Amino acid sequence: MRDTETSIKRAASRSSRLSIVIALSASALLSVVGPVHAAPAKDPLPADIPDYQAALAAVKSADVRNAVCRFLRTPVPTGGVGGPVETIPETAEPCQGLPVFTIKDPVARNEITPGFVAGTAKPLPTEAIKLTQLVSSLSTTVNGRNATVMLAPTQGGGWHLAAVRDGDVDAAYAGKATVGTLVFTEPQIRGWYQLKLTTVEPLNDQAREGLGGQASVSLGDYQKLVKARYADKLPGSEYDTNGYSSGYGTQRKADDASSSALLLAGGSSAALALAGGVVVLRRRRRTSTS
Repeated sequence: MRDTETSIKRAASRSSRLSIVIALSASALLSVVGPVHAAPAKDPLPADIPDYQAALAAVKSADVRNAVCRFLRTPVPTGGVGGPVETIPETAEPCQGLPVFTIKDPVARNEITPGFVAGTAKPLPTEAIKLTQLVSSLSTTVNGRNATVMLAPTQGGGWHLAAVRDGDVDAAYAGKATVGTLVFTEPQIRGWYQLKLTTVEPLNDQAREGLGGQASVSLGDYQKLVKARYADKLPGSEYDTNGYSSGYGTQRKADDASSSALLLAGGSSAALALAGGVVVLRRRRRTSTS
């Protein structure tokens, strides 16, 4: 019952954020997406991120900070995809000796939905886009490096550390969302877009290439584009079962493919490992006696 209630709250919260996008652009669509909930003018995101206080607590926690420090202390592997995975050593004071930094408040990382890609969902913001993760960058570079902290929703409510990634691209683009607009990613090509009502505009070169060089397209036309690209590559498809699900396109870089592979774990049994510039969490093998 608790899991069901949590799912309902998350769905309602996501719908609230998308309703603001629609309401500020065309009140005629309010009957489709439901009532608008007020959002602070300074930062519209926290009002529509479920359990945002838990997300704040996570990025401010000693465990997450220590994970970031261990990440920053470990050189990025040079072997690329398929290279050796380096285990990050656990130290008592991982942040000792590093420059002072803080982890910024998390922002929403939205993605296109499988239903939108398959063409089974209507080209409406509430059905096309979903909140998948939260991302935070650092307040300053540390020894010339920045990092992105990625949080994933915890079953039953709250958020937990999913990964630490080199750079701050995700957080920088996700932070461009404003009242009345929505920012989302097409992760297969690392494209970032801004959605204004039902108009999609590119925010980076990958997105412009994804739109065929157009300055903007309707959400319906964008759906046709992604359906043509991925509808036959969704989970369970022949493309997926043949082992090609790690990415799409001929110009994807190796670090893009590796950075999308996150291993989740939790509790004291989680160990940190570094692969392709991404800290992943691995569950330690527990010994048992019988």
